[in-house]
This record gives sequence, structure tokens and C-alpha cells, in this order.
Amino acid sequence: MSGYILCQTKKAETPYYIENISTNIYSLEELCYYFYHNLYLVDHSILNEGLLTWIQDELNLPKLAAKLRAKLGKFSSIEDFLYPVFKEINYLTYEELKGLNSRIQKLDKESPLVREKEKGDALAENGMYVHAIRAYQDLLKQEDLEEVREGFRENVYHNLGCAYSYLFQMEKALECFLKAYEEHHSRSALKTYLLAFHSIRTPIEYESRAAELGADREVLDEIRNDLAHFARQPRVHVHNRNIDNMLERFTREYHRSTGS
Repeated sequence: MSGYILCQTKKAETPYYIENISTNIYSLEELCYYFYHNLYLVDHSILNEGLLTWIQDELNLPKLAAKLRAKLGKFSSIEDFLYPVFKEINYLTYEELKGLNSRIQKLDKESPLVREKEKGDALAENGMYVHAIRAYQDLLKQEDLEEVREGFRENVYHNLGCAYSYLFQMEKALECFLKAYEEHHSRSALKTYLLAFHSIRTPIEYESRAAELGADREVLDEIRNDLAHFARQPRVHVHNRNIDNMLERFTREYHRSTGS
């Protein structure tokens, strides 16, 4: 996978649509890239007959499709399905294959709750914030999250708040950051909550809320430094001729992130 990889197989005329990240793929190389970088998103939404038909008809790889079809009905482990795809074009180097094997072994040992959180995180990393929010919300319905490890529920609330903030739903984000803080009253959660509070409330409201929660001088100084650092970041100047292109890109990214 290092360096440039030329397509070794036929490029599809009709792409395969990967629903959970709202992306079209046209080649086996692109499918390998998705598998390698999104292990936690490899599930029944992509490992299905539709994918096999696409590999068979669009990529003209009937032998690979048949091999995968035999494994699909009795699918028991992710490597049973992924390795034949990677091997078809020798997509990975030996070291990358070893690394992938270690990641799969780690995934197999994780609890379903951890895998669900990692799935939400992967969705968020791909900009699919609405899907990530749904994953986190479903996870928070479980009563045994703290049995996974201490602070697990706090972390899920934090990531849910971040997903809302990426969609500019700051009131919902603030609510999630507060719930994260209420879990263990951790210093980091308090700082995150107050930073979010500062962004949508007046300075007087911020100072009152910080005092109410007992934020110490060190936390307040860190927040002040973070805000000052952010203020020093260079602003992006937009020329009139680029506005239409930027609006088109923002619209496209919005529809992709919301799955609409």
C-alpha cells in the first residue's frame, strides 16, 4: 500500500455505494482502502450479496466473488472475508498485513460495547456525524457501560457532544458535555464543558457558571490560554470568485455528513 498504487483490476462503470460513509467506490483498490482504514465499519451493510454481485459483474472478478460468497453464509470472522480481497491484488505489504492481523485480533477481543463506540468514532472521523450520533445514542441506552471501564460513559457523552458541535448544534453539544462532566466530575470534562459554554453564552453567564461549578484558577487559566491561542490563528480570506465553489463544497459536505 506504500506509495502510488495503480489499478490492477477493471474499473467499474457503475460504482458500489458504501452507505455508512455515503461514498461511491469504483475499483477493488478503493474497496481495499475502505476495508483497511475502516475495520469498525465493516459489517452487514457492506458484506452482503450486493457487494459480491458488484465484484462479479462490474469488476469482472467472478472467481473472487464465488470465493467470498462461500464465506458469506457462514461468516464467522472478519479476516475470512477481507484477506481474499487484499490477496487478489497483493494490496498490503508484509508489514502492513502483520499490522492488520494485530488490529483484527484486538478487535476480536473487544466487547460489543467497545466495538460500537469505535464504530461511532469511525463514523465521526469520516464526517458522518448524524450516523455517529445515532451510534452513540444507542450505546448510551445500555446500562452496563461503566463495566467496560471507568469513564467509558463519560467518553461516549464527550464524543456525542463533539458530533453535535460539528453540526453546529451547540445547545445539544453543551448538554452532552455537561452529562460527561457529571459522570465523574473530571477536570478535562469540566474544561470541555466550560469552553463550549463560553462559545454560546455571554461573558457574565460564563463567569457565573464557572463559579457555580467551582472551577479553579488553573482550569480558568487554561481555558483563557486556549481561547487566546484560537484567536491568534490566521483567518481564511475568501475571494468573491471562490464563494460559489465554497458554498457548493459546504453543501455537498453537509449532505454527506447528515446522510441526506
